[in-house]
Amino acid sequence: MMYFAHEIGRAALKPIRMLTGAQSTLLQHRLSPLSRIPGARSVASAYGVFEDLTRRYPKPAFNLPTTECNGEQVAVHETIVKRKPFAQLKHFQRDVARPDDPKLLIIAPLSGHFASLLRGTVEAMLPDHDVYITDWRDACRVPLSEGDFGLDDYIDYVVDFISHIGPDTHVLAVCQPVVAALAATAIMAEDGHPATPRSLALMSGPIDGRVDPTAPCKLATEHKLAWFKHNLVHPVPAPYPGAMRKVYPGFLQLAGL
Repeated sequence: MMYFAHEIGRAALKPIRMLTGAQSTLLQHRLSPLSRIPGARSVASAYGVFEDLTRRYPKPAFNLPTTECNGEQVAVHETIVKRKPFAQLKHFQRDVARPDDPKLLIIAPLSGHFASLLRGTVEAMLPDHDVYITDWRDACRVPLSEGDFGLDDYIDYVVDFISHIGPDTHVLAVCQPVVAALAATAIMAEDGHPATPRSLALMSGPIDGRVDPTAPCKLATEHKLAWFKHNLVHPVPAPYPGAMRKVYPGFLQLAGL
């Protein structure tokens, strides 16, 4: 019920957010006589903070129209080359003929984030790499008819995306997906898959949570699995397309971190 309560709270706060936003603007506008009242800027700032905290933010764009190759600016076209129910594979295609540049698949975090969180990483790799990235869908927008999505499915998605890009692909997994990326690479290597990654880089994601455990790792050892199912897994509320799908809500994930 926590997800339902969260959405009801957002809806209830919407009129207040709109009111405080208008008051913040009024208290700061140079033509408003209220802006000259002592303390007006502090009150306006407090209203602005409340509005920012209660606002629903859309998915940010990568906004990478160009990159620099061989000292020249070239256009970059963001295209979707493969679509699946829970993710899509994006390709940042550069308007330059550099067939020898290594192909790079960046596996973005799935938990509580958008793939554009790694915009800076994509931007840094574009000049010398042919870059792809996993763009995960928000599970609340995936209908129940598309089935479940667990760790096995996650690994299958990674294998499928690497296979689509083809042989000699380098893989970079950041944070949460390092386990799935390692498993996918191991399975492909064991099977002699022709598209087995040429290299695998794992960043900021513990493979063994027992080594130098963080606060979430310690929490995981202090409770039974049933506790997590009861307290952290909640059904998606209506009117989302994925209504009644059981998820670990993003707002809980970010709060836990």
